[in-house]
Amino acid sequence: MFARWLQRQWFEQRRLTPALWLLLPLNWLYSLLSALNRRLAKPVRLPVPVIVVGNLIVGGAGKTPLTLWLAQQLTARGWQPGIVSRGYGRSGDGVVSVSANSRPEEVGDEPLLLARRSGVPVCVGRQRAAAGAALLAAHPEVNVVLCDDGLQHYALARDVELVVFDARGAGNGWRLPVGPLREPLGRLATVDAIIGNNLKSRFAASAPTFDMRLQPGCFYRLGDSQQTCSAESLRGRGRLHALAGIGNPARFFQTLETLGLNCENHPFPDHHRYSAADLDFAKDGILLMTEKDAVKCAGLTAGETWVLPVEAELSPALIELILEKLHGRQAA
Repeated sequence: MFARWLQRQWFEQRRLTPALWLLLPLNWLYSLLSALNRRLAKPVRLPVPVIVVGNLIVGGAGKTPLTLWLAQQLTARGWQPGIVSRGYGRSGDGVVSVSANSRPEEVGDEPLLLARRSGVPVCVGRQRAAAGAALLAAHPEVNVVLCDDGLQHYALARDVELVVFDARGAGNGWRLPVGPLREPLGRLATVDAIIGNNLKSRFAASAPTFDMRLQPGCFYRLGDSQQTCSAESLRGRGRLHALAGIGNPARFFQTLETLGLNCENHPFPDHHRYSAADLDFAKDGILLMTEKDAVKCAGLTAGETWVLPVEAELSPALIELILEKLHGRQAA
């Protein structure tokens, strides 16, 4: 409840409320610790180029669909990418290889989704450099590493930095916990590109901004991805429930609205570890959920459950910019 209240203060008020003023000492402490973390980091450089995809704000803004798009685009152009991630929310911090059959509590929900959707090697570890080294040892054919959610992980050297924002933008523009920013907006001066996932307005930054759209696909049945249905076939079939445990659940609910589906919405915290009791509300209807939630909900509901995949759409100019930088790294 506190987390939801705090996000409302950050993204809806767009100014410092009296309650947020009380958090200013924690803001100063966070800023100091962040600066020390960056100053003391000793970046490890992998033998292949590294592309980091990350956020300045806490919570999800569309990093996973972007990482999938990058993996597809690089593969289509003859590269052999691999993916590393921390695996947020999993048990343990050690390095683990991720397969399509991995358990989400052991590898994390997003890495499991990446492994299933991308078809490229995926490895998780709190220390991304160690995860990258393990991935390259197991898959020597990999010649570029995508680091999902690693913008503030300065222990891993990087060749390309991409930062993602969604429609919420930078909120009130303050750093944690007074605002949603992990780093100040001045950090945008050092990234290679800004990706706007339905971003309403652009930032005053030298880095180019690329628009990203998340296009919904066909629903597929939880537990049987070969069984699909359209949004039209779900209309008028009874009570619809929508579940989302992502950084910005409202984004998923709005997508369903644009598809003409009138749902009872059930937001959960990002990376929530579901139990069967969490899904009791769906016994009297049809449950709709994101792919990120689906990897954790298999076997938890006996009712009719459908999963909505999304695909990122971006300008080819982004991959051309990235390839130019990758070729520069190779020449060096």
